[in-house]
This record gives sequence, C-alpha cells and structure tokens, in this order.
Amino acid sequence: MSNKKESLDLTENQFDLAKASKAIKESGSGIPPVDKWNPDFCGDIDMRIARDGRWFYMGTPIGRLAMVKLFSSVLWLEDGKHYLKTPVEKIGIQVDDAPFLFTAMEVRESELGPALCFTSSTGDEVILGEEHRLWVEQSDETGEPSPYIDVRFGMKGLIHRNVFYELAAMADEIEVAGELTLVINSQGKAFTLGSIA
Repeated sequence: MSNKKESLDLTENQFDLAKASKAIKESGSGIPPVDKWNPDFCGDIDMRIARDGRWFYMGTPIGRLAMVKLFSSVLWLEDGKHYLKTPVEKIGIQVDDAPFLFTAMEVRESELGPALCFTSSTGDEVILGEEHRLWVEQSDETGEPSPYIDVRFGMKGLIHRNVFYELAAMADEIEVAGELTLVINSQGKAFTLGSIA
C-alpha cells in the first residue's frame, strides 16, 4: 500500500493504518483484549465488509489478506454498530451482514463427542457448542436461509452456502412439533438447520 493511502481522511481526524497496525501487533498474538480497551471514538471511515466476506476501502477491495486478518482481530460491536478498536482509537466501519464468513468446516473429536469446527475467511476458528451457537434466519422476501454462528464479543459469522450444504447433508432428520427437521450435533449440543418442506 502506498504512503498516500497510509492515512485515511476522517474529516477532522486522521486514521493512520501503519500506526494502527503497529498498535495491534504490539498487543500480542491471538485475539487482542479488545473488550478491555476504552479508546476515544475517532469517527467513521469508508471501510466496508461485504456479505461475501470481502473487505473494501473507499470502494476498492483490500487485497492484502494479512491486513484484513489483522483488522478482523480488532473488530468490535457496540450498540448495533461495528468498529475497529485499538488501544488508542475506535473507528466506525460498515458491515453489510456479518463481519465473519465461515468458508470451511471439519469434524473433530472432543471430550463431549464429535465437534464441528468452522474456519472463517480471515482464519478464525470456532467450535460449535455452548459458547458458539448456530441459528438460521429466513429471508422474508426470498425464503432463503441465512445460517449464523456466534463468534466473539456479540458478533456473528455467516456460514457460506457450500458449508451449509455440507451440514445439511450430514444432519439427522428428526420430527419436531410435527415437522421433519434437520438437526446437527456438536459437543453434545443439538442445533436445528430448519424444517424439510
């Protein structure tokens, strides 16, 4: 990224990508303690996470996966709005649907039995269970299902359609309230994918 784009204009404020990246990296490896940081709100930037998981800045896709992963580690949800939060600043961004997109899934063994582990396009891993629950929302307009998983700090991740098909193929058909329903199990917990028409 050129020096010209290292600073993003925020009307009266300045958001410095290099400075923000350094602050995030210095906070340590893994997911930073975003919930313990209380920086000042510094305004909104023209950054957007599309429903398909792509990140955009000023309408242009951010091509550096390392930068996307870094910024995804400091995502924060507060009062229904998404932010990038560092120890020194909190910046508002736009999220079309969910800030995470789960593009892969595998079955692992756990103390509680088979566990479904989902991996997002930004490398986040969550194991479906008590802490990370799955639910499906139906579109009022199209009737299409949108399956989500709890990720962290109140944020959710959308399950990619191909992964959802994998789940449906491995689900058990169980009668619930008179309807044949697709149910999957992970870490001893049952989750409903929806009824069979």
